[in-house]
Amino acid sequence: MFERFVKKILNSIPRPLLIKISLGLRPFIALFYAGSTYKDPIDQKSYRKFLPYGYKKIREGVLAPGTFSLERHRFLWLFLKAKTSFFDESKPIKLLHMAPEQAFYKRFKRLSHIDYTSCDLDSPIAEVHADICDLPFENNYFDVILCNHVLEHIKNDQDALTELYRVLKPGGWGIFQVPIDYSRSKTFEDDSIVDKEERTAIFGQYDHLRIYGMDFFNQLKKHDFQVQKIAVKELYTKEEIERYRLDETEILPLVQKLIDQ
Repeated sequence: MFERFVKKILNSIPRPLLIKISLGLRPFIALFYAGSTYKDPIDQKSYRKFLPYGYKKIREGVLAPGTFSLERHRFLWLFLKAKTSFFDESKPIKLLHMAPEQAFYKRFKRLSHIDYTSCDLDSPIAEVHADICDLPFENNYFDVILCNHVLEHIKNDQDALTELYRVLKPGGWGIFQVPIDYSRSKTFEDDSIVDKEERTAIFGQYDHLRIYGMDFFNQLKKHDFQVQKIAVKELYTKEEIERYRLDETEILPLVQKLIDQ
C-alpha cells in the first residue's frame, strides 16, 4: 500500500511542486523517525528508519528523514568531506551547483569560503534560471562544479558537457553523477518512447531521456575531462555502507580540467 503511494506521488506531482511540499514536511518527518539505527552524515543525526523511494522500483530504507538525502547524496557528502579540500575554509572556491539538492544548498551557501551559485531551468530553489546547454557564465569561471543526476534529463547532454567544460577553470574539478546501469556497456536512448509509464519502465524515471552505460566515463573524456572512478566499496566497509545506507555498487565520476587546456 505505502509502496504504491510513494510511486504515485513521485510520478504524478511535478518536481518543482514536490520540492516545495517536502520543505515543509521534512522537520516533522525527521522528528518522528529519530532513533539510532542509521546515520545521515549530512546532518550528523541518527534515525530508527530511513524511508522508501523510487519511481520504477521502490528501494527500501534509502531516504534520510532529516535531509531527504538518498544514497548518492550521502556518498557525495562523505567523499567531499574526506577526500577533497571542498570544506577547507582556507581555500576559497567559486562553486557552480547545478539543480541544487535540498540536502546541500543551504549548507553550501552558509560556508564563508564558497562563492556559491546555484543554477537550474525550473527549480524553485535555484538562484539562476538557465539552460545547462547555454549557461550565462564566463569561460573558465568556476573552481568546482557539482552536476548530479541532471544530464539524464537533458536532450542534448553532450552540449551540456561542452558548456560545463567551458565554464570550469583550468585546474578545476567537478562531480557529474548520473544513474548508470553498470551491466550495460553502452548508453541507451530512444526518442520514440513517449509514454510516461513505458519511459519509467525502460529508463527508471518518466522524465529520464536515456540510461547510461559504462561508456559514460569515456563520454566525459571525449570532452577533454580527466576522469577518475571513485567506488563506494573501495572507500567504506560493509558496516559503514549499511550504517549510512549507501549503494555499494555506486561509482562517482570525478572530473578535472587540466591546467594546460
